[in-house]
Amino acid sequence: MSLTISSPVFKEGDEIPKVFTCEGRDIAPPLQWAGVPAEAKSLVLIVDDPDAPDPAAPKMTWVHWVLYNLPPDSYGLPEATEASDLPPGTGEGFNDWQRTGYGGPCPPIGRHRYFHKLYALDTVLGDLGDKPDKAKVVAAMQGHLLAEAQLMGTYKKGS
Repeated sequence: MSLTISSPVFKEGDEIPKVFTCEGRDIAPPLQWAGVPAEAKSLVLIVDDPDAPDPAAPKMTWVHWVLYNLPPDSYGLPEATEASDLPPGTGEGFNDWQRTGYGGPCPPIGRHRYFHKLYALDTVLGDLGDKPDKAKVVAAMQGHLLAEAQLMGTYKKGS
């Protein structure tokens, strides 16, 4: 079985419900995963938007959520996950709002794609320093990737 990530509130390619965006409650959607390789020592979750600021002329990838050292025997995260809900040992990286935690879709223009990427690693990531971000986590993952999966949802303000 290969690594998979899904959500009970939206399917691959579908619109993310408004409650999980800046126009709603701005809470994290529930996520589920399966097929974690037996040799995995940790998981990483990165949620980002490669369409920022405008999908017609993207200039950057906006990072919404970074979690690392999730236990490999975990099966997902509940709706509205906050720091206190994370499994022991899980690290939180900084998003592009310069804070930890989930930041929901809030596109300034057009319909954006939001990728929920799950990585299974053969190691637990060590000290990533002060205020680790996506770049630090991705650099630390190099050479340790066992499997990856992604779930993509979309959102457009006012939809």
